[in-house]
Amino acid sequence: MERMVLLLSTLDTKGPETFYLKDSIKARGCECLVLDMSMSGEFPGADITAADTARAAGAHIEDIRSSKERKKITRQMIIGATKLACDFMNSNRLAGVIGLGGSTGSLMATDVMRALPFGVPKLMVSSTAALPGLATRYIGTGDIAMLHTVIEISGLSKPLINILDRAAAAITGMAMVDSLTVATSRDPGIPLIAMSMFGPTERCSHFVRQILESRGYQVIGFSAAGICDRAMEEMISEGFFDGVVELAPGGVGEELLGGMRAAGANRLSSAAKIGIPQVIAPGGVNLTSPRKSRYKPEHHDRRKFELDELRTFLRVSDEEIVGVAQVFADKLNQAEGPVIFLFPAQGWSAVDPPSSHMFDSDQDRLFLSTLKGSLSSSKVGVREVDANLEERAFAEAVVAACLEIFPNALKSS
Repeated sequence: MERMVLLLSTLDTKGPETFYLKDSIKARGCECLVLDMSMSGEFPGADITAADTARAAGAHIEDIRSSKERKKITRQMIIGATKLACDFMNSNRLAGVIGLGGSTGSLMATDVMRALPFGVPKLMVSSTAALPGLATRYIGTGDIAMLHTVIEISGLSKPLINILDRAAAAITGMAMVDSLTVATSRDPGIPLIAMSMFGPTERCSHFVRQILESRGYQVIGFSAAGICDRAMEEMISEGFFDGVVELAPGGVGEELLGGMRAAGANRLSSAAKIGIPQVIAPGGVNLTSPRKSRYKPEHHDRRKFELDELRTFLRVSDEEIVGVAQVFADKLNQAEGPVIFLFPAQGWSAVDPPSSHMFDSDQDRLFLSTLKGSLSSSKVGVREVDANLEERAFAEAVVAACLEIFPNALKSS
């Protein structure tokens, strides 16, 4: 059965532009089906009509078009389109997904895209791709490529035709790669390891990755800035990984404290629930990064470290570090598999070595004592390492812990 690109659009507002894009995709040698997510009107020619999409959600298009509950009917069309897209994927027909729209169309199409697994090519052609607040909402934790049209998707002008042709070339190029198979395939004897990291733990993560890979593991890194580590949690819950190295779980505390690295309520929960082994270090956990526009008066008096022009880290308070430690303990107490927590006694990142004004051994040990006092699971072991997290000695301790509890790799150095 021939594989195809699924084109998501609202034909009541983007009909001619959608069919131009479809023809451009087909001219490049790829089959294309148009799925209509329109909620208010009719435009002929869809391969999957708006009525088909509504029906897939258990709704009737007439009810949708007569309803004044916009949020509800939008959700119904998203549900129907998602079900149809997943059906195509499960029958091995889906080579990629492309969406075309403004704000509403982009929100709807990217909701569908995020329901598809990592590795399925996804391209959103949007006139609102760069709008503050919407860009991150469109992508979320999905591997979605955005093409900002700049101009409105309204009329087949020469500039828009140029954009649509480039979009067609992009999605057909992606569709030629069997991305889903490559992304989800497993090599026998090579365990996949997820690793969280961020700038101030970079040296440690680099060393750990190199050594583990030399021992036959494949390490997949995730930037722990609040989005990619959310995606990591989702992929862990889907059974993608055999073990986890947490070198930057600061998103746990940031979620509690309202910082910019907040990574959702599920952060540090997925591996515990499914029982895969974890090696955890508190990289950056003693730091918080509230938006400057939301600083409380006492934030101005805290010890600060400016990482760059956009990010300033504040040292947490004693009360905050106790609360964060209790959240860590609550999550780790749910562990169904082995956990080794490594405590770096000489600072938790490049931000707080002993020579730095950010270093606070007493507060770090307050976290440690609270964590130990709150842990009840026999699955969790706590070990102290007399080094800064970024020092080689600590990285070597991380590797040793990994080799102790991770599944064996067939290849060894």
